Amino acid sequence: MQIAVVLFDRFTALDAVGPYETLGRLPDAELVFVAERRGPVRSDTGTLALVADKTFADVPHPDIVIVPGGPGQTPQMENETLLAWLRAADATSTWTTSVCTGSLLLAAAGLLKGRRATSHWLALDFLERFGAEPTGERVVVEGKYVTAAGVSSGIDMGLTLLGRIAGDEHAQAVQLLTEYDPQPPYDAGSPQKAPAHLVEEFRSKSRFILT
Repeated sequence: MQIAVVLFDRFTALDAVGPYETLGRLPDAELVFVAERRGPVRSDTGTLALVADKTFADVPHPDIVIVPGGPGQTPQMENETLLAWLRAADATSTWTTSVCTGSLLLAAAGLLKGRRATSHWLALDFLERFGAEPTGERVVVEGKYVTAAGVSSGIDMGLTLLGRIAGDEHAQAVQLLTEYDPQPPYDAGSPQKAPAHLVEEFRSKSRFILT
């Protein structure tokens, strides 16, 4: 099974690494980082890079497609090289997935039309522009399409899909070995729980302001 994690300039690191740490533990799986060009690709902080060992052309038919989000997602919305590859890869993939605003790239490629999907809470409404049905769920499984909400939910998405492919016990083993047992010091991880002034502040500064 070949798993392709898409990289682009200014992706969010955990969007890619969360699924890497979970789905990358599938038995006999080959996980590859792919981009337009081979070489290091910088995350949104600029201080971390992951290496794309293969180009899109090198990986025409992955079994699983994983698309991260991040600030760099916005300019990629009109990158026909990426969008065309997503459409072509999806034609033969077993699973097509995203984390955070990566779902907007799937939507821009026309893959989420008429489907339920999720994204980062600031970007949810934008899914409607591409014919998707936005939902605030943390992980949405819609046929072979699996979308995850913001950043950290990529771990949940990976475990969810791991259970579907390799069985619940294997997914539980990976959760145990990675000690994924969230006990955050604050209960502010969603707009429904966070202080209202923080939610409003980030909404006002968001690049996802509907006009």
